[in-house]
Amino acid sequence: MASTKASDLRKEVIDIRTGRRMGELIDVEIDDETGRITAIVVPGGEAKLFGLLGSGPDVVIPWTKIRKIGPDCILVEVDQQMPVMKE
Repeated sequence: MASTKASDLRKEVIDIRTGRRMGELIDVEIDDETGRITAIVVPGGEAKLFGLLGSGPDVVIPWTKIRKIGPDCILVEVDQQMPVMKE
């Protein structure tokens, strides 16, 4: 069985519809009962001052929207209005 370390998940997330870089993966959501990943989380909004200030709420991308996970990036196909997490 293959395994992945959390440090290996630091990948750029790219929307294949627009080619927009959404940011680097910062978290995952896991179903407590099944242990499966249900969503990935990227920073929301336009970051300012080296990403420290001014960013919006985080964007939650459902697992069903992931199209490909490669060695350097994760390709997703997202809708115009993605759900966001509270800051």
